[in-house]
Amino acid sequence: MAFKITFCDPFKKDIVDLGESAGDDVVQRFEGTDWAGYLSRMSNASESDIFYSPSFGVENMESRHGLSISAVGEPGSYEFYIFYKRPKKVKKLFGLMEKLDDNYLSDRTGQTKEDAIECLRALLANNADLLAVKIGE
Repeated sequence: MAFKITFCDPFKKDIVDLGESAGDDVVQRFEGTDWAGYLSRMSNASESDIFYSPSFGVENMESRHGLSISAVGEPGSYEFYIFYKRPKKVKKLFGLMEKLDDNYLSDRTGQTKEDAIECLRALLANNADLLAVKIGE
């Protein structure tokens, strides 16, 4: 499987494309991100200089399932917001009709770095069931 990796640098207007990966280095890249450093720089910067929260994105190119993980809070005490994007059939009109939403999104706030890594590993293993439980339907 091929995965597309992106990063939202808080001080850059455009999302940084980190290329594709077979998945073997995704967790290492996430763990190697200086989350506290970005949050520290943000706390000392003008609001007009900040475009995003620091965010790490991974998408399975085949299934189109993806995660975006954002760090929020203070440099010494921060948490992660995890967003799970995937195609999903959703019910409309009181459940009478179904429609495929190509970019269905659910999220979970208040997550630890370990939670984020568990979700990354689930995405890499194509374990949509665990992601649905961990992040929500």
